[in-house]
Amino acid sequence: LMYSKLPPRVKSMHVMLVDPMVATGGSACKAIQVLIDAGVPADKIMFLNVVACPEGLARLQQEFPKLKIVTAAVDEKLNDDKYIVPGLGDAGDRYFNTND
Repeated sequence: LMYSKLPPRVKSMHVMLVDPMVATGGSACKAIQVLIDAGVPADKIMFLNVVACPEGLARLQQEFPKLKIVTAAVDEKLNDDKYIVPGLGDAGDRYFNTND
C-alpha cells in the first residue's frame, strides 16, 4: 500500500470501496484489510466493482465472509497472465488513454 488517509471516525461509518475490476482480488483484499485494521467491521464495508472473475470473488469471500460485494458483471476466468477473460482491457490505460 502506497498511501492511506482515512477519516478520523471511519470505524463508525459504513464504507463503500470501489474498484473497476477484480482479477486475483489481491488489491481489494489489501484495501479491505486496511479498513478493518482501522476499525471498520467487515459487515459495514460494501465492495463495488464493474467486472470480476470467479477466482477474485472467491478469494474475497474466503478472506472476508461478511463483506458485501456488488459487481456488474462476472467474466469467465483469469488467464495464465492473471488477466480477466474476456475482460475489458486495463482500466488505467482506458481511463488515462495510455494504451499502446
